[in-house]
Amino acid sequence: MRLKLYVDRMSQPSRAVLIFCKVNGIDFEEIKVDLVKREHLNPEFKEINPMRQVPAIVDGRFKLFESHAILRYLACAFPGVADHWYPSDLFKRSKIESVLDWHHSNLRRGAATYVLNTTLAPALGLQLNPQAAAEGEKLLFASLAKIESIWLKGNGRFLLGSSQPSVADLSLVCEIMQLEVLEEKDRDRILNPYKKVQQWMEDTKRATRPHFEETHGILFKVKAKLQKQQLLGANNATNSSIKTSLQSKM
Repeated sequence: MRLKLYVDRMSQPSRAVLIFCKVNGIDFEEIKVDLVKREHLNPEFKEINPMRQVPAIVDGRFKLFESHAILRYLACAFPGVADHWYPSDLFKRSKIESVLDWHHSNLRRGAATYVLNTTLAPALGLQLNPQAAAEGEKLLFASLAKIESIWLKGNGRFLLGSSQPSVADLSLVCEIMQLEVLEEKDRDRILNPYKKVQQWMEDTKRATRPHFEETHGILFKVKAKLQKQQLLGANNATNSSIKTSLQSKM
């Protein structure tokens, strides 16, 4: 049976799984689980993933969730996946595992918390939380610094000094790409101090094109929509201010 991917492209881990499948020629059916419409809370999806999160996969009778576990499974279960994605060499594989374990409690926690509480929360029916955003920003900066000084240490273009990308590169770069929904000046303020991180991101994009750009297209659409909403809000505020000023002079 054909592999089924349950994803929302606004989800960083969903994008990593999608890109991995496309780059490696894995045949799959993409099934959208719209987070904004809260489709992940539907009883039908709970049968796929009781944690009610994306991504999740169904391969025949086998069900699996958590993106890192999915990437490991895909790399091992499907023939033709290049070894550099998840090396058979135990030492190299263990190093990749260390990056993946670090990812969720550091980079993901920082980036996701910051983006949610500065930009995306209203779209999900949540309130912006400046305190949480500040905490997320602090962890995000610390995580980017560690990527640059530890994981990108050496002459290789990718994590752990590798000359080719692994599932860790894909997971972490997709995470950082979520910053694209921020205002340009905010994104640049965060990323510009980390030149090695920026170059590594570009190298990962090139290694996975054209699938990387196509899968991330939704971020730029969302960003354009948010900018339009902000512009309308600013214009409405200006018009209201002018109206109030005129009324006070009458």
